[in-house]
Amino acid sequence: MFFSLSPVAARLSLPILGLCLLAACAAPPVSDADPYEDANRRVHAFNQSLDRNLIRPVARGSAGVARGPVGQGVRNVAGNLFMPSVILNKVLQGKAEDAVHNTWRFALNTTIGLGGLFDPAGAMGLTERDADFGGTLHTWGAGEGGFVVLPVLGPSTERDAFGKVVDTVLDPLGHVLKSPESHWARGFKAASKVVDRARFGDTVDSILHESADSYAQMRLLYLQNRRFELGQEVADDAFIDPYADPYGD
Repeated sequence: MFFSLSPVAARLSLPILGLCLLAACAAPPVSDADPYEDANRRVHAFNQSLDRNLIRPVARGSAGVARGPVGQGVRNVAGNLFMPSVILNKVLQGKAEDAVHNTWRFALNTTIGLGGLFDPAGAMGLTERDADFGGTLHTWGAGEGGFVVLPVLGPSTERDAFGKVVDTVLDPLGHVLKSPESHWARGFKAASKVVDRARFGDTVDSILHESADSYAQMRLLYLQNRRFELGQEVADDAFIDPYADPYGD
């Protein structure tokens, strides 16, 4: 069957083809090594300072709003804005059923849910089936690579850090929305992070500011959670004391 691509699809197709070629060498196989630990710890210290002096005070100051209907509305809108990228990744992963499921969710929440402010799709059982390009690379066989800590964004891996860049570049809404709507979209996404910081403040504080070695704790929890999300086996002996010999001496 012959068909024509829309302008947006045409702009996305070539980058996707190029990324398919790069996927096999995007990161080395899975490893528990932390080859960038010295640099990671410096970035982690910067993130701690940023959170302590800016993000945490803002989150605490808005905690009442963040934990109420307004905060939930912000999270809903942000989640809906991310959904086209999630759908695209489901397609790239060959998960057609999930892509259709998420498409229905996006359509209902964008229309009946007033741009995602409300979540009628969730009430109907159409909950989000999450995906990102880091997960797409995993599906294509790319290893996670070394553990890395990104400024502001926090813990990641080489594969997932590359995936974050690709998700930003290939975000379908990013190619459709024009100013000022694009600025509003970025604002909602940023605000949702502050809302999450307020909602889960005690948990974040216990890891980031109250742990004996917050870096080791963060690394352990992130890698375990991420591998679980991707359906990888997490061995029983992976659940170790994060404070024991954190520097590998």
